[in-house]
This record gives sequence, C-alpha cells and structure tokens, in this order.
Amino acid sequence: MTVVPRPPDPVAFAPFGAFIDPPEEFGERAVFSDWLAPVPSRVQQCHVNRVARTTLPLSLDLVECHPHAAQVFIPMGEVSRYLVVVMPSSSTGGPDTTGAEAFIVQGSRGVSYAPGTWHTGIIALDADASFAVFMWRGGEDDDLFVSIPPLEISDLELGSAPSSDA
Repeated sequence: MTVVPRPPDPVAFAPFGAFIDPPEEFGERAVFSDWLAPVPSRVQQCHVNRVARTTLPLSLDLVECHPHAAQVFIPMGEVSRYLVVVMPSSSTGGPDTTGAEAFIVQGSRGVSYAPGTWHTGIIALDADASFAVFMWRGGEDDDLFVSIPPLEISDLELGSAPSSDA
C-alpha cells in the first residue's frame, strides 16, 4: 500500500491527536497541558530524541502504540520538516494500515499522539533533528510495537504536482 503525504490538517488528524502550534502574538502562551494529564500508576517523563535524516520515498514496516498516555513531540533547534504517519486501530485493536495517513509537518510545530494511536517513530526530513518528548510511563505495556506489511510513503506531497523539466 502506498500513502501520499499531505500538509498538516488538524481536522483530519483529530482522531489521532493534535498538531501543536506556537502562539501567534508575543506574550501569549500555547498551552497543551490537556495532552499531558496525569495517568494513574505512571510517572511523567521528558527526554530528547536525536533522529537521523531520512529521505522519501521510504518503506515502513513497524508501528508503535502507547495505550495509556498521550505522547508529545516538540522539535528542537533547526528542524526543517518531519513526517508523521498514523493509523487507526482495527476491530481487534491492532493497527489498521488501510486507514494510514501521512503528514509532512514544518519544524515550527509539534505533534501530540492521543493514547492508543498507532504511529511510526518521528521521521526527520531534510536534516538530522532533535525532539523533546513528553509522556507518562511506568508499566511494561507502555510501548507496544507491531510489524506491519510494508507501507510505502511516496516522495510526492498530496496536492503538489510533480516537477517538470519541459
């Protein structure tokens, strides 16, 4: 199956989580604490991931899910763009690859995955990147990883035309 990435669409992404935008005006705050509400028997964790640059097209065969807590990623430093790939749960609770969505996100915004959302790891485009990661942890089942049939991510962004040398 091939998925064509598209620009972030908050409405299309809402079943999976939310995109986090910086404030529009000086002095304002962009609050995303609702995504980090306490989870019983878990402790809050913050760490920084370093992610190597990847190019499109690419093939993905592993997804993850955090059933108890949201997971928030905030780009740090010079992050140009990154790829977010999500999918709903099937009727049995595993990933439903037929509903996979891919979004190319600018490095000026973050992303929050809702609890139970199947997703790939963050994929840095253009350059190596770092992300601050916030979530609640404490159980053996905090991270579920599942192999999937290869999911091909196109090198074209939905809505953009291929370039022509004519």
